[in-house]
Amino acid sequence: MVELIAQPGQPPSYTQGFGGDTSNTAIAAARQGAKVGYLCSVGSDLFGDALLKLWEHEKVDTREVLRHLDASTGIYFVQPHEEQRHFSYYRKGSAASLFNNAQLPHEYLCSTKILHVSAISQAISTSMREAVTEALIYARSQGVITSYDTNLRLQLWSKDLARKTIFSALLYTDIVFPSIDEVTLLTGLADKDEIVDFFLTKGPHTVVLKLGAQGAYIADAQQRHIIPPVTTTAVDSTGAGDAFAGAFLAAYSQGLNLADCGARAAYVAAVTISGYGSIDPIPRLGRL
Repeated sequence: MVELIAQPGQPPSYTQGFGGDTSNTAIAAARQGAKVGYLCSVGSDLFGDALLKLWEHEKVDTREVLRHLDASTGIYFVQPHEEQRHFSYYRKGSAASLFNNAQLPHEYLCSTKILHVSAISQAISTSMREAVTEALIYARSQGVITSYDTNLRLQLWSKDLARKTIFSALLYTDIVFPSIDEVTLLTGLADKDEIVDFFLTKGPHTVVLKLGAQGAYIADAQQRHIIPPVTTTAVDSTGAGDAFAGAFLAAYSQGLNLADCGARAAYVAAVTISGYGSIDPIPRLGRL
């Protein structure tokens, strides 16, 4: 999507960038040395052109990015905050929201090592909800590792539909990235071990629980690791969780153990929140 970030002042001015949680994750993973491809639909407009140039510049494969002739690229506004930022979405009827099952490139899906998807993609339309679910089911049936971010945006759908959809997606998920505040809203659980236990019984074999300013908690059936936060001066938390997931998955694909994956992800997220915007502050591997 097109990202418009409010800057200090009255009236506020807006700096234009690009965002979208899965796009942020893809770029973070690519900057951490992973080979990355992206699957979505953008408008046949100037912003769609700009997004394609961005992904190509970031070395994200765009061969399966679709261009919609009759729908525009989505837009969202961000009010930055070091902890709780505010989003205003203008994406109903956007090119991305019109993506559907028939457009899934099955051969491309089964050629990847890890498929990462997000609950936000499922929230934007019925057709996207169905397409994401089908992608998870098919990729996992082909031996692909599936990864799922529970990103909860109640501006986009009801809590009941979110809960039903997210819990269903977990059946086809190997690695899950929940945030503790989201889990508490959906389940009432607040204890990190209870949360990890809950997710491990729902389908995933690895749980990467994001704890915000408290770091992260990573677990599978054999091990649990507390990942301490990295000290930084936070100015904008937009995209922090996405950068964390991208860095974690890049490290995971490179064979690092869970603790080291978490440590790298924590560093990347800390650097990301020290600057404005979803992607500009994300560090590259050489900065680690």
